[in-house]
Amino acid sequence: MFEFIRTHQRLMQILLAVLILPSFVLFGNTDALRNIGKEAGIATVNGAPISQAEFDLALRDQLDRMRQAYGPQFDAKMLNTPEERQNILDGLIARKTMAVDIERKKLLISDATIRDYISSLPGLVKADGHFDNEQYTRLLSMQGMTPAMFEQRQRQDMVLQQLLGPVRDGAFVPKTVADRFSAINEQEREVQMLMLKSDDFASRVKVTDEMLKAYYEKNAAQFEIPEQINAEYVVFSADTLAAQQTASDAEVQDFYKNNQKLYTIKEEQRRASHILIAVAKGSSAADKAKAKAKAEGILAQARKNPEDFGKLAAANSDDPGSKEKNGDLDFFDRERMVPEFSKVAFSLKQGDISDLVETEFGFHIITVTGIKPGSVKPLDEVKTQVAEEIKKQKAAKVYADSLEAFTNMLEDQGDSLKPVADKFKLKIETATGLTRLGKPVAAANGVDNPKFLKAIFADGVVKKKHNTEAVEVAPKVMLAGHVVEYKAASRRPFDEVKAAIQAQVTLTEAAALAEKEGIAKLAALKAADSTAGFTEAKMVSRLKNQDIPTAALVDLMRADVQKLPAFVGTSLGKGGYVIFRVGKVVAGTPDKERRASEAQQLANMQSSQNLYAYLELLKQRSKVTVNKAAVTAPVTATP
Repeated sequence: MFEFIRTHQRLMQILLAVLILPSFVLFGNTDALRNIGKEAGIATVNGAPISQAEFDLALRDQLDRMRQAYGPQFDAKMLNTPEERQNILDGLIARKTMAVDIERKKLLISDATIRDYISSLPGLVKADGHFDNEQYTRLLSMQGMTPAMFEQRQRQDMVLQQLLGPVRDGAFVPKTVADRFSAINEQEREVQMLMLKSDDFASRVKVTDEMLKAYYEKNAAQFEIPEQINAEYVVFSADTLAAQQTASDAEVQDFYKNNQKLYTIKEEQRRASHILIAVAKGSSAADKAKAKAKAEGILAQARKNPEDFGKLAAANSDDPGSKEKNGDLDFFDRERMVPEFSKVAFSLKQGDISDLVETEFGFHIITVTGIKPGSVKPLDEVKTQVAEEIKKQKAAKVYADSLEAFTNMLEDQGDSLKPVADKFKLKIETATGLTRLGKPVAAANGVDNPKFLKAIFADGVVKKKHNTEAVEVAPKVMLAGHVVEYKAASRRPFDEVKAAIQAQVTLTEAAALAEKEGIAKLAALKAADSTAGFTEAKMVSRLKNQDIPTAALVDLMRADVQKLPAFVGTSLGKGGYVIFRVGKVVAGTPDKERRASEAQQLANMQSSQNLYAYLELLKQRSKVTVNKAAVTAPVTATP
């Protein structure tokens, strides 16, 4: 519908690359890039390099997104073009220049802002209104993230919004422009169509062996088979080691006893009353001593006449919230109160009166008036869970203690994984068809991790059949591999692909014949009108294309219709050639809701243009150099 998008694909692709590239490109500080930048870069921004490894990681990220989007239809060759590689590099450059602008403008997101955002997320607030930190941590863990990682990502997103928001939100499209745009979309044309299909010309095509071989040589990349490796590998991880551990009944009972909170269904709650003698922050030592003396006097009265505790609170407490209720705080759990207060309140027996308790608010006198016991899952119910936790903890220790031995043994037994597999009771797995860019679908255990692929394709590993070094593919997950078979890059034999080439050449030649005849027919119709061979007339608009191919619809709606009938022809590539006869043009029916939507879409496109202009301005301000040879080098990918 929007020709702007079709004619400005470059702009849209670069903006997309900017928005979806990993945040490390803008902010750094990630394990994945620990060693990136040490080698020569393929570009520099203000002297800071964009390394080949950084570019490759961004390329792999884009490949992963495309795999998810396209599923079985995914083909890595979609990125095997200089244009696509340039788009990715432009996105990296844009991110680097934005980082400079963020620093120049001193844009920051405070810790308080991050806390407020996280506390507003749905499902993370308990019934009592307190933040559920355990649920927060658990949900992040399910996504392979820690709170620190998540909070850093949110900080990055927010600072980007600070930077880009004013640029994006300043877009404005006049109503007259939006109305004119909608009117063009609504315009209808009465159209007849004459189709010249390539298939109808196939019998007239004469294909020779010379033509087939020429196509084979000219399009060699279509028949390329990238270098591949079949490998053995072992996984050394805390999870693998956990399966080898045991947990005795005595260990289970001790762990359960010492970690009751992990299996608590409902926390114990206490009801208490208190008397607060407040001490303002920054008070002098004399004022603090005076408040303490007053509190000690009230404490003596309370212990002498415990039944008067409520009256003493109403008369003396500096806590306005509870003073009116004779000091009553109702029921609360341990985390609701400040630690000093909770520690004492949960240690008293019902009816006891505490000594003075000092907190940041002053001096408290506490009496417990009610206890709601907590409840804990019985051991029999959680015995398996406890045993698994013990095994994990043992495995974590074994992992830490054995990692160096695992790494050293790989080097000592350099030509086989069997010794290290036997010693650590690891299973030797196999992976077939590995390429430098992984596999068409995600592989198990992280063998398509870029660090592992780099290790398995290293010269010494391939040529001398050495074990790889131990490669960390995830937290506490190490991979080591060994090449079983290496297949060098090659091309499919001509005879193997000859039939497919013949079909392609025949179709191409037939399409050329269809187009040639179509162009001659179009010239004749412009000279003398005729409806012979045309379909029945139908009304067509940009909103109602009546199954007309997109490229043909664009030409049809652009055709000059000042003089009717008007004729326009369009090549459909290998599909043939189509001629349209336009007999009538009428204004379409306005749709208020659609017009509002189109106006918004126009504003969005103007916003994209603003962003693009801003990025280009940043690029002009920065000193950018690019190694064109590295950008245009073909990607070795699985076909």
